[in-house]
Amino acid sequence: MGDGADKRLAAIRRLVAHVAEKAPLGLSVRLWNGETLPLGPDAGDLAVVIRSPEAVTRLVRAPRLRTLVELFGAGEIDIAGGTLFDLAARRGEAGKRLWKRLDKGLVLRALLPFVFGAGRGDGPTYAYTGAQTARDAQGRDNKALVQFHYDVSNAFYGLFLDPEMQYSCACFPTWETELAEAQQAKLNMICRKLRLRPGERFLDIGCGWGGLVCHAASRYGVKAHGVTLSQAQFDFVQDKIAHLGLADRVTVELKDYRALDGAFDKIASIGMFEHVGLDNHAAYFGKLHALLRPRGLLLNHAITRPAKKSKRAFRRKRPEYAAIVDYIFPGAELDHIGGTVAGIERHGFEVHDVEAWREHYARTTRLWCERLAANRDKAVAEVGEAKTRLWLLYLAGVSLGFERGTIGIFQTLASKRARGASGLPPTRADLYV
Repeated sequence: MGDGADKRLAAIRRLVAHVAEKAPLGLSVRLWNGETLPLGPDAGDLAVVIRSPEAVTRLVRAPRLRTLVELFGAGEIDIAGGTLFDLAARRGEAGKRLWKRLDKGLVLRALLPFVFGAGRGDGPTYAYTGAQTARDAQGRDNKALVQFHYDVSNAFYGLFLDPEMQYSCACFPTWETELAEAQQAKLNMICRKLRLRPGERFLDIGCGWGGLVCHAASRYGVKAHGVTLSQAQFDFVQDKIAHLGLADRVTVELKDYRALDGAFDKIASIGMFEHVGLDNHAAYFGKLHALLRPRGLLLNHAITRPAKKSKRAFRRKRPEYAAIVDYIFPGAELDHIGGTVAGIERHGFEVHDVEAWREHYARTTRLWCERLAANRDKAVAEVGEAKTRLWLLYLAGVSLGFERGTIGIFQTLASKRARGASGLPPTRADLYV
């Protein structure tokens, strides 16, 4: 081992020892030479693994979350003896105040050997490399953005979703309810909120793998139509419709919602609004208004972020939010619930009900992460090691976001405004019978 390598090992040991003294954490650091350094007296088996000094060099030269994500995808940084959930739980209050407690001079001196150390370059990127133009009018390519996320592999999604392939927030009657049952409860809740009746024309914008359109047609007797921009989803739904014998009641198109025409009694948008982009909300709500009959019902189900003091502050993306957009959901932008409700009202709808499902999505995404982890070998065989690692990181990260309240989700029920009675019951008590 050369002198430079010795200096880097000695430096990282000093840094870990300093952290352990100032803000002890319940985990260890495992170095590239196999050495394990505890960050506190109760470290246990949980460890952050650094597989090469070059990984530290890349982080020091580019201390950004994006660098950490790339290193995690490449396996240069890892978690052993647990998951991101365990890491978050062990971090505790000491971890939140870590930087304030440290001797900044000591930290800089410890990292100095890595600044001038040998690096491996940036390596391959796992992020979306196409344009993420915000506005439809400027040539936003919704199909490319959507297919980056959804055309990973139907088999891959099947490793962690329920049998109906529901890739949106489940509704848990109790926190012990199994995922498949909770997803059935979600489908029924959507149909009940929309007051679906036999023979009605029902549209599902962003229909995914067809769970809702098939459920609505077979259980509630509607004529259902779905649209998606994912080729993989479209092929799956076509096969599902044929298998279930629903060709006379369910149709699906590989089409942008903006190209739709016709008239519908009820419309659902479940987990699609996030893909639209903040600058395109007016066109989105305007199109839905044009497609819906007077007093027809719209259910808009979408992930949100908390509102900020100004529009400019809200538009500023936190690093973790930007990472999700770049690596998982290109083109996605989250609204705050106030903005969504205002947009709905501004475009000719009357809002009747807004319901928060934040904790339901925390539970849903945690179960997805656990199921994917249990099927990790199959996932790697299907999509590769890097993508599997990034998806495990993503699902755990968003679950923690929902748990902590940094992201939320709401179902908003509205009708196309018209004079007179809405036609809805005086309470929503019947939804929970």
